[in-house]
Amino acid sequence: MRIDVLTVFPEMIENFAGTGVVGRARQRGLLAIEGVDLRNYTHDNHRTTDDAPFGGGPGMVMKCEPVFEAVEALSKKSPTGRPRVILMTPQGRKFNQKIAEELAACEHIILVCGRYEGFDERIRLHLADDEISVGDFVLSGGELAASVIADAVARLVPGVLGDADSPESESFSSGLLEYPQYTRPADFRGHTVPEVLLSGHHENIEKWRHSQSLKRTYERRPDLLKDYPLTKEDKRILKTLTDKQG
Repeated sequence: MRIDVLTVFPEMIENFAGTGVVGRARQRGLLAIEGVDLRNYTHDNHRTTDDAPFGGGPGMVMKCEPVFEAVEALSKKSPTGRPRVILMTPQGRKFNQKIAEELAACEHIILVCGRYEGFDERIRLHLADDEISVGDFVLSGGELAASVIADAVARLVPGVLGDADSPESESFSSGLLEYPQYTRPADFRGHTVPEVLLSGHHENIEKWRHSQSLKRTYERRPDLLKDYPLTKEDKRILKTLTDKQG
């Protein structure tokens, strides 16, 4: 998979892409990720990527020319011929695990990082395929948002994580929050690990983990249960929790 990030600060992306899970995947050739400098697609001495808005107002607006030219140049190198172009903007779809899975199925995505007062509207209308936000807050630019998205997507690329089952067991992948995790020692300052995890009984361990995921989701993110396919046993567990609260 290839992820290109268009930005006026490519070093921010390169620093992120060279470390951790993403850095190792990159070294192994499982993932190509690059910070692409928008200034390389300008044609003036000052390498200008922004200008004042028509009609007046505060701030500056990202210009059409460098964004269009960068996307067109990268598209020519794309294995698909038409990468998916995504704007990082607070006006976009709110990012979640389902969108990460959707993007991980693409061979090539281009994440376009905004700065200043945002993009010339013609970029939205005539170039972008999608707009994504990482939350209801404002950042100085799209680089941090792009890094978040790239990391979440990279983890879903086959072979990137050492354990093939890891993505499925993490929070949100199953539709529930992840269950509590413990490691050695079994007793730390009198705080002990639940006995079931030490039993070696895999079926009971799985049941415990599932019930804990349900409990944690009910307590912290009950909105997620609205779309989760609850079994009879799940409903019984949740009823127990609601009875305790009542």
